[in-house]
Amino acid sequence: MQMSTDIDSVRLYFGKLGLEPEIADIYLALHAYGPQSITALSRNSHIERTRIYRLAESLRTSGLVEIEKHYKREIYKAAPITNLQILLSKKEEELRELHTELANIHSALDSDSLTSPLTHVQFYRGVEGTKQMFWNQTRAKTENLCILYENMQNRVGATFFDRWVRKCNDQNIHFRGIISEAFMPGQESWYKKRRNERLEHWEQRSVSSAVFPVTHSCVTYDDVVAYYNWKDGEVFGIEIYNQEIADAQRHFFEMLWNLGESVKDVNLPKGKAALDVPLQFKDKE
Repeated sequence: MQMSTDIDSVRLYFGKLGLEPEIADIYLALHAYGPQSITALSRNSHIERTRIYRLAESLRTSGLVEIEKHYKREIYKAAPITNLQILLSKKEEELRELHTELANIHSALDSDSLTSPLTHVQFYRGVEGTKQMFWNQTRAKTENLCILYENMQNRVGATFFDRWVRKCNDQNIHFRGIISEAFMPGQESWYKKRRNERLEHWEQRSVSSAVFPVTHSCVTYDDVVAYYNWKDGEVFGIEIYNQEIADAQRHFFEMLWNLGESVKDVNLPKGKAALDVPLQFKDKE
Protein backbone atom coordinates (compact mmCIF):
# COMPACT_ATOMS: atom_id res chain seq x y z
CA MET A 1 0.00 0.00 0.00
CA GLN A 2 2.84 2.40 0.86
CA MET A 3 4.59 1.63 -2.44
CA SER A 4 1.40 2.40 -4.37
CA THR A 5 1.01 5.67 -2.45
CA ASP A 6 4.62 6.65 -3.21
CA ILE A 7 4.18 5.90 -6.92
CA ASP A 8 0.99 7.94 -7.07
CA SER A 9 2.67 10.89 -5.37
CA VAL A 10 5.57 10.80 -7.85
CA ARG A 11 3.16 10.73 -10.79
CA LEU A 12 1.16 13.59 -9.31
CA TYR A 13 4.28 15.72 -8.75
CA PHE A 14 5.59 15.10 -12.25
CA GLY A 15 2.20 16.08 -13.63
CA LYS A 16 2.30 19.38 -11.73
CA LEU A 17 5.60 20.10 -13.45
CA GLY A 18 3.91 19.63 -16.80
CA LEU A 19 5.63 16.32 -17.59
CA GLU A 20 3.93 13.53 -19.49
CA PRO A 21 2.49 10.76 -17.26
CA GLU A 22 4.70 8.20 -19.01
CA ILE A 23 7.84 10.05 -17.96
CA ALA A 24 7.01 9.33 -14.34
CA ASP A 25 6.48 5.63 -15.17
CA ILE A 26 9.77 5.49 -17.07
CA TYR A 27 11.66 7.15 -14.23
CA LEU A 28 10.09 4.84 -11.66
CA ALA A 29 11.05 1.78 -13.74
CA LEU A 30 14.64 2.98 -14.06
CA HIS A 31 14.77 3.77 -10.37
CA ALA A 32 13.50 0.30 -9.50
CA TYR A 33 15.48 -1.83 -12.00
CA GLY A 34 18.54 0.26 -12.82
CA PRO A 35 19.97 1.07 -16.30
CA GLN A 36 18.10 -0.72 -19.08
CA SER A 37 17.82 -1.13 -22.80
CA ILE A 38 14.71 0.26 -24.42
CA THR A 39 13.31 -3.28 -24.70
CA ALA A 40 13.68 -3.92 -20.98
CA LEU A 41 12.42 -0.43 -20.17
CA SER A 42 9.32 -0.97 -22.28
CA ARG A 43 8.61 -4.19 -20.43
CA ASN A 44 9.22 -2.80 -16.94
CA SER A 45 7.38 0.48 -17.47
CA HIS A 46 4.52 -1.06 -19.49
CA ILE A 47 5.01 1.60 -22.18
CA GLU A 48 5.39 0.75 -25.87
CA ARG A 49 8.85 1.17 -27.37
CA THR A 50 7.59 3.59 -30.03
CA ARG A 51 6.16 5.80 -27.32
CA ILE A 52 9.47 5.81 -25.43
CA TYR A 53 11.26 6.83 -28.63
CA ARG A 54 8.82 9.73 -29.05
CA LEU A 55 9.46 10.81 -25.45
CA ALA A 56 13.26 10.66 -25.81
CA GLU A 57 13.70 14.44 -26.19
CA SER A 58 11.39 15.21 -23.24
CA LEU A 59 13.29 12.65 -21.17
CA ARG A 60 16.58 14.39 -21.93
CA THR A 61 15.37 17.94 -21.35
CA SER A 62 13.71 16.99 -18.06
CA GLY A 63 17.13 16.08 -16.72
CA LEU A 64 15.68 12.97 -15.09
CA VAL A 65 16.86 10.38 -17.60
CA GLU A 66 20.29 9.92 -19.16
CA ILE A 67 20.60 8.06 -22.46
CA GLU A 68 23.97 6.48 -23.34
CA LYS A 69 25.01 4.96 -26.66
CA HIS A 70 26.35 1.41 -26.30
CA TYR A 71 27.42 0.13 -29.70
CA LYS A 72 24.10 -0.36 -31.58
CA ARG A 73 21.74 0.22 -28.70
CA GLU A 74 20.85 2.90 -26.20
CA ILE A 75 20.93 2.43 -22.44
CA TYR A 76 18.56 4.46 -20.29
CA LYS A 77 19.38 5.23 -16.68
CA ALA A 78 17.81 7.38 -13.97
CA ALA A 79 19.47 10.68 -13.10
CA PRO A 80 19.39 12.04 -9.52
CA ILE A 81 15.92 13.29 -8.58
CA THR A 82 17.59 16.52 -7.43
CA ASN A 83 17.96 17.39 -11.14
CA LEU A 84 14.34 18.51 -10.89
CA GLN A 85 15.68 21.69 -9.30
CA ILE A 86 16.87 22.75 -12.75
CA LEU A 87 13.37 22.26 -14.11
CA LEU A 88 11.88 24.13 -11.16
CA SER A 89 14.22 27.08 -11.75
CA LYS A 90 13.14 27.16 -15.38
CA LYS A 91 9.47 27.17 -14.34
CA GLU A 92 10.11 30.02 -11.91
CA GLU A 93 11.78 32.05 -14.65
CA GLU A 94 8.86 31.39 -17.00
CA LEU A 95 6.44 32.51 -14.28
CA ARG A 96 8.35 35.76 -13.75
CA GLU A 97 8.24 36.41 -17.48
CA LEU A 98 4.49 35.76 -17.54
CA HIS A 99 3.98 38.29 -14.73
CA THR A 100 5.96 40.87 -16.71
CA GLU A 101 4.06 40.14 -19.91
CA LEU A 102 0.72 40.44 -18.09
CA ALA A 103 1.37 44.12 -17.42
CA ASN A 104 2.12 44.63 -21.11
CA ILE A 105 -1.10 42.86 -22.07
CA HIS A 106 -3.10 45.09 -19.70
CA SER A 107 -1.58 48.14 -21.34
CA ALA A 108 -2.28 46.80 -24.81
CA LEU A 109 -5.91 46.02 -24.06
CA ASP A 110 -6.43 49.43 -22.48
CA SER A 111 -4.78 51.21 -25.39
CA ASP A 112 -6.87 53.67 -27.39
CA SER A 113 -5.35 52.18 -30.52
CA LEU A 114 -7.37 49.01 -30.03
CA THR A 115 -10.89 48.99 -31.40
CA SER A 116 -13.41 48.01 -28.73
CA PRO A 117 -17.17 48.36 -28.26
CA LEU A 118 -18.47 51.32 -26.29
CA THR A 119 -20.03 48.99 -23.75
CA HIS A 120 -18.68 45.86 -22.11
CA VAL A 121 -20.69 43.75 -19.68
CA GLN A 122 -19.04 41.26 -17.33
CA PHE A 123 -21.11 38.71 -15.38
CA TYR A 124 -19.96 37.06 -12.13
CA ARG A 125 -21.60 34.20 -10.24
CA GLY A 126 -21.18 32.95 -6.67
CA VAL A 127 -19.39 34.39 -3.66
CA GLU A 128 -15.96 34.08 -5.28
CA GLY A 129 -17.14 35.93 -8.37
CA THR A 130 -18.55 38.82 -6.39
CA LYS A 131 -15.39 39.00 -4.28
CA GLN A 132 -13.54 39.52 -7.54
CA MET A 133 -15.88 42.44 -8.28
CA PHE A 134 -15.05 44.00 -4.92
CA TRP A 135 -11.34 43.51 -5.58
CA ASN A 136 -11.74 45.26 -8.94
CA GLN A 137 -12.78 48.38 -7.00
CA THR A 138 -9.27 48.60 -5.50
CA ARG A 139 -8.02 49.71 -8.94
CA ALA A 140 -10.43 52.66 -9.08
CA LYS A 141 -9.02 56.03 -10.12
CA THR A 142 -12.16 57.92 -9.08
CA GLU A 143 -14.35 58.05 -5.99
CA ASN A 144 -16.46 54.94 -5.28
CA LEU A 145 -20.15 55.91 -5.06
CA CYS A 146 -22.11 53.17 -3.29
CA ILE A 147 -25.82 52.54 -2.87
CA LEU A 148 -25.88 49.79 -0.26
CA TYR A 149 -28.56 47.35 0.69
CA GLU A 150 -26.49 45.49 3.29
CA ASN A 151 -22.97 45.22 4.68
CA MET A 152 -20.27 43.72 2.49
CA GLN A 153 -18.45 42.03 5.36
CA ASN A 154 -21.50 40.00 6.37
CA ARG A 155 -21.20 38.27 3.00
CA VAL A 156 -17.49 37.95 2.29
CA GLY A 157 -16.20 37.36 5.83
CA ALA A 158 -13.65 39.15 7.98
CA THR A 159 -10.49 37.82 6.31
CA PHE A 160 -11.34 39.04 2.82
CA PHE A 161 -12.91 42.23 4.16
CA ASP A 162 -9.79 43.21 6.12
CA ARG A 163 -7.53 42.52 3.13
CA TRP A 164 -9.83 44.52 0.88
CA VAL A 165 -9.95 47.50 3.28
CA ARG A 166 -6.16 47.56 3.63
CA LYS A 167 -5.79 47.58 -0.15
CA CYS A 168 -8.32 50.43 -0.52
CA ASN A 169 -6.53 52.45 2.16
CA ASP A 170 -3.16 51.81 0.53
CA GLN A 171 -4.60 53.07 -2.76
CA ASN A 172 -6.11 56.12 -1.00
CA ILE A 173 -9.55 55.36 -2.44
CA HIS A 174 -12.46 57.55 -1.31
CA PHE A 175 -15.99 56.25 -0.75
CA ARG A 176 -19.41 57.77 -0.30
CA GLY A 177 -22.30 55.51 0.56
CA ILE A 178 -26.08 55.85 0.53
CA ILE A 179 -27.45 53.17 2.84
CA SER A 180 -30.81 51.53 3.22
CA GLU A 181 -32.83 51.47 6.43
CA ALA A 182 -31.83 47.80 6.84
CA PHE A 183 -28.14 48.66 6.64
CA MET A 184 -27.41 50.15 10.06
CA PRO A 185 -28.53 47.22 12.26
CA GLY A 186 -26.17 44.91 10.42
CA GLN A 187 -23.33 47.40 10.70
CA GLU A 188 -23.88 47.87 14.43
CA SER A 189 -24.07 44.11 14.99
CA TRP A 190 -20.82 43.52 13.11
CA TYR A 191 -18.79 46.12 14.98
CA LYS A 192 -20.07 45.18 18.40
CA LYS A 193 -18.37 41.82 17.88
CA ARG A 194 -15.26 42.85 15.91
CA ARG A 195 -12.56 45.52 15.91
CA ASN A 196 -11.13 45.03 12.45
CA GLU A 197 -9.86 47.14 9.55
CA ARG A 198 -11.74 50.32 8.64
CA LEU A 199 -11.85 52.47 5.52
CA GLU A 200 -10.01 55.74 6.07
CA HIS A 201 -12.06 57.71 3.52
CA TRP A 202 -15.73 56.87 3.98
CA GLU A 203 -18.86 59.03 4.26
CA GLN A 204 -22.40 57.75 4.46
CA ARG A 205 -25.97 59.02 4.38
CA SER A 206 -29.26 57.18 4.72
CA VAL A 207 -32.44 57.48 2.68
CA SER A 208 -35.86 56.31 3.74
CA SER A 209 -37.73 53.76 1.66
CA ALA A 210 -40.29 56.49 0.97
CA VAL A 211 -37.65 58.51 -0.85
CA PHE A 212 -35.96 55.59 -2.60
CA PRO A 213 -36.38 51.87 -1.76
CA VAL A 214 -32.94 50.26 -1.88
CA THR A 215 -33.37 46.66 -3.05
CA HIS A 216 -29.81 45.76 -4.07
CA SER A 217 -26.32 47.19 -3.97
CA CYS A 218 -24.69 49.28 -6.66
CA VAL A 219 -21.18 50.78 -6.85
CA THR A 220 -20.02 53.31 -9.47
CA TYR A 221 -16.38 54.17 -10.17
CA ASP A 222 -14.36 55.17 -13.24
CA ASP A 223 -16.47 54.00 -16.21
CA VAL A 224 -17.95 51.07 -14.27
CA VAL A 225 -21.36 50.48 -12.73
CA ALA A 226 -21.39 47.30 -10.64
CA TYR A 227 -24.56 45.63 -9.35
CA TYR A 228 -24.60 42.98 -6.61
CA ASN A 229 -27.40 40.56 -5.81
CA TRP A 230 -27.75 38.18 -2.83
CA LYS A 231 -31.45 37.63 -2.68
CA ASP A 232 -33.40 34.36 -2.66
CA GLY A 233 -30.24 32.27 -2.61
CA GLU A 234 -28.94 33.78 -5.87
CA VAL A 235 -25.46 35.27 -5.62
CA PHE A 236 -24.27 37.10 -8.70
CA GLY A 237 -22.99 40.42 -9.92
CA ILE A 238 -22.77 42.44 -13.12
CA GLU A 239 -20.22 45.06 -14.18
CA ILE A 240 -21.22 47.47 -16.96
CA TYR A 241 -18.29 49.30 -18.55
CA ASN A 242 -19.62 52.42 -20.26
CA GLN A 243 -18.63 56.01 -19.50
CA GLU A 244 -22.03 57.56 -20.30
CA ILE A 245 -23.90 55.01 -18.16
CA ALA A 246 -21.43 55.55 -15.29
CA ASP A 247 -21.83 59.34 -15.54
CA ALA A 248 -25.64 59.04 -15.52
CA GLN A 249 -25.44 56.84 -12.42
CA ARG A 250 -23.25 59.49 -10.76
CA HIS A 251 -25.90 62.15 -11.37
CA PHE A 252 -28.53 59.86 -9.86
CA PHE A 253 -26.30 59.19 -6.84
CA GLU A 254 -25.77 62.92 -6.24
CA MET A 255 -29.52 63.54 -6.25
CA LEU A 256 -30.02 60.82 -3.62
CA TRP A 257 -27.05 62.11 -1.65
CA ASN A 258 -28.62 65.56 -1.42
CA LEU A 259 -31.87 64.00 -0.18
CA GLY A 260 -30.14 61.75 2.35
CA GLU A 261 -29.54 62.28 6.05
CA SER A 262 -26.11 62.10 7.67
CA VAL A 263 -25.44 58.98 9.74
CA LYS A 264 -22.99 58.88 12.62
CA ASP A 265 -20.26 56.29 12.38
CA VAL A 266 -20.62 53.22 14.54
CA ASN A 267 -17.95 52.45 17.15
CA LEU A 268 -15.19 54.10 15.18
CA PRO A 269 -11.74 54.73 16.65
CA LYS A 270 -10.78 58.38 16.89
CA GLY A 271 -9.51 59.73 13.60
CA LYS A 272 -11.12 56.99 11.50
CA ALA A 273 -14.07 57.14 9.17
CA ALA A 274 -16.80 54.58 9.02
CA LEU A 275 -15.64 51.26 8.16
CA ASP A 276 -18.14 49.67 6.02
CA VAL A 277 -17.99 49.44 2.32
CA PRO A 278 -19.57 48.49 -0.92
CA LEU A 279 -21.90 46.17 -0.17
CA GLN A 280 -23.48 42.99 -0.07
CA PHE A 281 -22.41 40.60 -1.21
CA LYS A 282 -15.42 36.21 -4.14
CA ASP A 283 -12.03 35.95 -3.42
CA LYS A 284 -4.52 39.34 -12.04
CA GLU A 285 -3.11 39.14 -7.13
